[in-house]
Amino acid sequence: MRIVSVDLGDVRTGLAAGDDVLRIVQPLMVIEERDEGRRLDRITGEIERHGADRIVVGLPLNMDGTEGPRAVMSRAFGSQLADRTGLPVEYQDERLTSFEADESLKGSGLTRKGRKRVQDAIAAASILEDWLGDHPGD
Repeated sequence: MRIVSVDLGDVRTGLAAGDDVLRIVQPLMVIEERDEGRRLDRITGEIERHGADRIVVGLPLNMDGTEGPRAVMSRAFGSQLADRTGLPVEYQDERLTSFEADESLKGSGLTRKGRKRVQDAIAAASILEDWLGDHPGD
């Protein structure tokens, strides 16, 4: 099954794709778009282009595991993706994925601005890797 993961942000949204059989995940891109409608259109287009069978949306839980306003926004966005694509949407805890992505890029030689351009796609890949780890038989 082909899966696309989404690390939703206010400005930058990271996408990654993977396969549950091969267990390979790859960062795809970062979409920079503030307008929610255009962002949804672009993400939907990428999901279709990559032939996804399922979508995993990062869920920004509070450090104590509770859902705050950002998690509510992510769930609403996931519902919009499900309505638009007809695909199942699942949610994965994304606590610390952006921090971990930034840390992994520090030795890359990229400037801080350069790291910001790819950080969200790497965070999306981390979200999908975590989801695959939590769903070994799916």
